[in-house]
Amino acid sequence: MQKPWFVALTLQAMELMKSGYDPRYGVDQHFLSKAQGKKRILELESLDEQINLLSGFSDKEQELFLLYTLETLSSMGGQADALVRAWRSGDAPAVESIMAESVTKDRAIAPIFGKLFDERNLKMSSRIEGYLNSVGSYFIIIGAGHLVGRRGIIELVKNKGYVIEQL
Repeated sequence: MQKPWFVALTLQAMELMKSGYDPRYGVDQHFLSKAQGKKRILELESLDEQINLLSGFSDKEQELFLLYTLETLSSMGGQADALVRAWRSGDAPAVESIMAESVTKDRAIAPIFGKLFDERNLKMSSRIEGYLNSVGSYFIIIGAGHLVGRRGIIELVKNKGYVIEQL
C-alpha cells in the first residue's frame, strides 16, 4: 500500500521512461558524475525535504495529484518533448507556457503546483542568495520549471537586486 503521491510519481516516471526519458541521462546526473570526487556538492533542497513536502500533502491534495497524473499520463511524453525543445532553444516563455498549461487546464491542481513550485522556489532562491553572498563560485542545477515565470527562481533572485543574464 503506497501513498497516492508516491503512486503518482511512480506512474509519471514510468511514463517518461516509456517515452524514452531515462533519469540516468538527465542533466543533473551528467554534472553530478563529472563533479564526483572533484567538486564539493551542495544541495538547494534535500531528498528528505522533497519527501516531507509530498508526504505533507493533505489526503485531498494527494488524491487530486494522483487523479491529475492519471488524466495527463497519455500526454506526458509529448509535453516532455515540448519542454526539452523549449529548454534546448533557450525559449523561456515557451517553458513557462508549458508549465502554466497544467494549472490553466485544471484550477483544482493550482494549490498543489503552488507547493511543488512556488514555495520551493522561495526556499531555493533564498539559498542561492546565500551562495551569492558568500565567497566562491557555484554551478547550480535546477529543473527548468523552477526557473520561469514571475514566481520562478530567476525573477525571485532579480527582485533581490541581482542581475541575471541568459546565456
